[in-house]
Amino acid sequence: MTGPTTSAATAARDLDVAADRLVEILPPGDARVPDAEHCVTGALLAARAEAHPDRVYAVFEDGTHWTYGQAYDDARTTAAALYRLGVRQGDTVLCWLPNGLDALRVWYGVNLLGAVHVPVNTAYRGALLEHVLDNSGARVLVVHALLVERLQHIGDSRLQEVVVLGGGPDAPWPDALPGAPRVHGPAALRGLPEDFVPPERPVAPWDTMAVIYTSGTTGPSKGVLVSYVHHYSTVTALLDDDIGEDDRYLLNLPLCHGGGTEVAYCMLLFGGSIVVTENFRTGEFWDVVRRHGVTMCTLLGAMVDFLLGLAPRPDEAEHPLRAACVIPLTRQALDFGRRFGVDVYTGFNMSETSAPLVSPLNPQRTGSCGRPRPGVQCRVVDANGIDVPDGSVGELVLRADRPWSLFHGYHAMPEATAGAWRHGWFRTGDAVVREPGGDYFFVDRIKDAIRRRGENVSSMEVEAELLSHPAVAFAAAVAVPSDFAEDEILAALVLRPGARFEPEEFIGYLRPRMAHFMVPRYLRVLSELPVTDTGKVRKETLRAQGVTPDTWDRVAAGIEVTRDRIR
Repeated sequence: MTGPTTSAATAARDLDVAADRLVEILPPGDARVPDAEHCVTGALLAARAEAHPDRVYAVFEDGTHWTYGQAYDDARTTAAALYRLGVRQGDTVLCWLPNGLDALRVWYGVNLLGAVHVPVNTAYRGALLEHVLDNSGARVLVVHALLVERLQHIGDSRLQEVVVLGGGPDAPWPDALPGAPRVHGPAALRGLPEDFVPPERPVAPWDTMAVIYTSGTTGPSKGVLVSYVHHYSTVTALLDDDIGEDDRYLLNLPLCHGGGTEVAYCMLLFGGSIVVTENFRTGEFWDVVRRHGVTMCTLLGAMVDFLLGLAPRPDEAEHPLRAACVIPLTRQALDFGRRFGVDVYTGFNMSETSAPLVSPLNPQRTGSCGRPRPGVQCRVVDANGIDVPDGSVGELVLRADRPWSLFHGYHAMPEATAGAWRHGWFRTGDAVVREPGGDYFFVDRIKDAIRRRGENVSSMEVEAELLSHPAVAFAAAVAVPSDFAEDEILAALVLRPGARFEPEEFIGYLRPRMAHFMVPRYLRVLSELPVTDTGKVRKETLRAQGVTPDTWDRVAAGIEVTRDRIR
């Protein structure tokens, strides 16, 4: 490459896309790999801008409307600026920004260059942040001004260029950062659309689009390598039959998470639009839905609980929201659908996979993850990789027919990559049951399973009973060491405002509702549970804290729970 191209028309031609062959959606079970112009982010964005430049693609919290034409222009100006900073095809680029226009234009600008987008959780700091910066191998970081101070507390990194966006007059601005990278203001990320330099090699469907870091609940976060085909396969599996260009999807999950990036990519693929919020806020949810005409959304379990806690109103079912993907499918999820008149569906997915299990609309059995979608093979196996009978608990393992539709490794972690596979099957680490009819039911993360009195206990099943008590708003069950062998069960509880709670009464409530070996020995009341940015409880934190001085012990209180006498 000798220099920048000088015309937007040339850039579009070099991307080799045309509006009249925009998107040919392959069915989820089709083993073919989609063409680049049908799945690569930059090519999709260019084609949408060519076909519908004035159609709104995104609406932001400040009321800004971003058309497809504006999105493509902003992506090209960002790509041109990143090129000046030394970013080339295949490079990783860190994006440490909250949800918003800047986060999207950086992602799309990075992909236009054929580079790899590495979004970073805005909650990270300390050792975890240092691990991600080091593991990514990136030389360029785009960061929000209010996060810069955290960089002062890490060791030297490989960073050479840091671009600081956002903030205000009081936002921290570093005199120097570890490793002494060059620090730039917002102007460094603005170029001219005509200065965009397309990558030397056309971006291929199997190229790495992004590195998505896992929550790190079992150790250092792993960077999941996500190809364009991987993302394409996920969104077509979940939404292919139920979405169109008139739909508007609420993006309220972080863009450092697959649940956020999939929404933005999905609407780019199908030609619809998104409403971008920084996070989920219970009191504003329905106002956002009504004001912006939101037709679809994704809700995690805790979000559903919050929304069900809203005071009833006579017009609460009058809104444009028609469908919600709710994970997991709890009793509360079904109650949400009935109360607000919304179709509910669910599925099973991980950053590493592409929605292998999907349910129909409005399934009625809680805990269901659906059935295998076309194009994936699922098995339930024991610790030796041998299939278990239907109705028995085992680990879900899977593989896919379409090449590149699963992750292709953990970034710079070859041992972890090798350990995730056994005999050609990806090991999910999740315990499930397959029923004879073919439905799959989630039991627990294998690492969260509890072994007590010779029995395997599902923390999820214990939590379902804990949450049925009217005083309990949130609950988590974890294993803690026993005085003898195996585990004891500790229940961490968050109470509803004003609730009266007596441990002895609570145990009396649980006793007729669960097997004796499932009744917790320890009860601990907290103001809040430790959670990830996507609302998953950090059970490793609760396990590490163990039996604290404020934990109530029913054995010490003289309350024994024994097996019922049958004779």
